[in-house]
Amino acid sequence: MSVHKNIVLILGHPDSSEAHFCHALADRYRAGAESAGHRVTTVDVGRLDFPLLRSRKDWEEGETPPALKEAQRTILDADHLVIIFPLWLGGMPALLKGFLEQVLRPSLAASPKEWGKLLKGCSARIIVTMGMPGFFYRLFYRAHSLKALKRNILAFTGVGPIGTTVFGLVEGASEEKRAQRLALMHRYGHNAD
Repeated sequence: MSVHKNIVLILGHPDSSEAHFCHALADRYRAGAESAGHRVTTVDVGRLDFPLLRSRKDWEEGETPPALKEAQRTILDADHLVIIFPLWLGGMPALLKGFLEQVLRPSLAASPKEWGKLLKGCSARIIVTMGMPGFFYRLFYRAHSLKALKRNILAFTGVGPIGTTVFGLVEGASEEKRAQRLALMHRYGHNAD
């Protein structure tokens, strides 16, 4: 008997004016997950309008902007998170980082100790696209931004296990390579991985 999961797919590409490969990856993941009976909610960060945090006090004590309250509730109820974004200047786009800062506030927990358990029981998969070769990003840059998201944001709030996937050379990828990557996303979705 398979277990159906409540999956939240966070599309972290800040440009929603046109379709990018991140969007295609998200669509294939969603199709795979839904074909297996999983429930998928997509949060398209590029379509949200919210302010960036400017002080520690606001982050710790302030209110979540109204435009993000539904996304925040959805994330808190998730069994599995999928975060897809392009690598920009060596890290996640600022809009995605700002979104995560807004929705994962310490004030959501009853105490600082409880904040580390905010998303306990929730697993995740991070998918990053980039122009450079993926092995070069992992070997030379040691995937520092990917590790920061995994360790300093997700694991810090109780998420685990966390899988990672890096798709390099996306701009010059052949149709065959793109199709292989999309098929992999479908499998990830089907397996809620």
